[in-house]
Amino acid sequence: MRRSLLVVDDDASIRQTFELQIGRLGFVVHTAASAEEALGRMGELMPQVILSDIRMPGLGGLELLAHVRRALPDVSVIMMTAHQDMKSAIGAMKAGAYDYLVKPLDLDRVEELLDRCFRELELRRRGRAHGDAADGPEEEPTDGLVGRDPRMIEIYKLIGTLAETRTPVLLRGETGTGKEVIARAIHSNSAVAAEPFVAVNCTALPEPLLESELFGHVRGAFTGAASDRKGRFELAGRGTIFLDEIGDTTPAFQAKLLRVLQEREFHPVGAERPRRTEARVVAATHRPLERLVREGRFREDLYFRLRVVEIVVPPLRDRPDDIAPLAEHLLAKAAREMHRSRVVLTADALRALRAYEWPGNVRELEHTLTRALVLARGGSISADLLALGVAAPVASESGTAAAPEDQVGDADQSMAAAERAHLARVLARSAGNKRQAARLLRVSRSRLDRLLEKHGLLAPERGRHGDETGPSDATPHE
Repeated sequence: MRRSLLVVDDDASIRQTFELQIGRLGFVVHTAASAEEALGRMGELMPQVILSDIRMPGLGGLELLAHVRRALPDVSVIMMTAHQDMKSAIGAMKAGAYDYLVKPLDLDRVEELLDRCFRELELRRRGRAHGDAADGPEEEPTDGLVGRDPRMIEIYKLIGTLAETRTPVLLRGETGTGKEVIARAIHSNSAVAAEPFVAVNCTALPEPLLESELFGHVRGAFTGAASDRKGRFELAGRGTIFLDEIGDTTPAFQAKLLRVLQEREFHPVGAERPRRTEARVVAATHRPLERLVREGRFREDLYFRLRVVEIVVPPLRDRPDDIAPLAEHLLAKAAREMHRSRVVLTADALRALRAYEWPGNVRELEHTLTRALVLARGGSISADLLALGVAAPVASESGTAAAPEDQVGDADQSMAAAERAHLARVLARSAGNKRQAARLLRVSRSRLDRLLEKHGLLAPERGRHGDETGPSDATPHE
């Protein structure tokens, strides 16, 4: 089969590289310096595959893709960009791109991708029962996902691919990796983005209440059911229902959920007749479902029903290059919410962020930055304000050194430990003077007292009736 491809890029060096390097591999390579030139020569060249840059003067790559998908649906289009951001990846895959490459290009990867693309074209030509159709829906903005790691780019591409389907999705990953953010991105990029997105934490309620919460109930179904109530599936309409921590549910509840996925119907608690649902199910868990299936704690049939498409979210420690842009994004978001002016991270703060293991992942990073922003006095955040790592020993009421809090696992625990450590350092710096400590922290005295009580910290005594003996607001003896 003649393997003809058209490379569209305003960068002459990219075009020349393809002509020389990819041409030697047996591909017939044509080039165009703009989308307009490519469209003008399409009838002459008749390429089977197009590789196009996304950002070009005049018509962009996504506009070229839309033209090609309408006029030549059999032509596969691969997008290229030096800007490895979420929006362009999702936009390209939603618009029907075959794949998405990030510059600088790895020629071995390009060759492998082209081989796969041409093989699939040949198979489609041999046994095609129907043609592809896509109108190139317009990209919609999606907030919250930041990262340039190759695994994150693959997730962005999957989000774009899933946008026009209703298939269930299973999100896997450690606590705090941003599974709900990805679920929301899948929904907001779908054709039913105007419909509700309904999130349910399956561990937040005991099983009887969880069933009522999801499926609703009728009046008199149980004590306290004074009226009919719609459940989350009904409230979701044709939108998305996100079931977080699905791995912690009971087999009895799993059986009811399986019926919803199989039959697209559910029974409100106490109801005689079932009701229909068109909601798409996106489930998430940090639990090892395969082991739970072997142990009989998770239904195998439900596992396969949910795992039609699986997205594994990498932990933050495995993508250190994403920490800086993610931190800047989260810091800017926190500043907007607090109506604060722009705050920057110093070089030592960025080094500390990269060096830390982030057991609580993105959630812990967000909590850390939010707390640092609250405590920041100027327009920058330095490493000591982040208070990363294990808390230093703190003087207890008896005068002995208290052990540092254990910072493993949950992001909330890590945040609390870091906050406690920072309070302890400020108290030590101010020699136990709470008025001075409050000034350093830029909080009120009453706020400081609440923080000290929350973390079990007392400033060293300075006198029987002095200001530093407890949370009293009496006039200090300074």
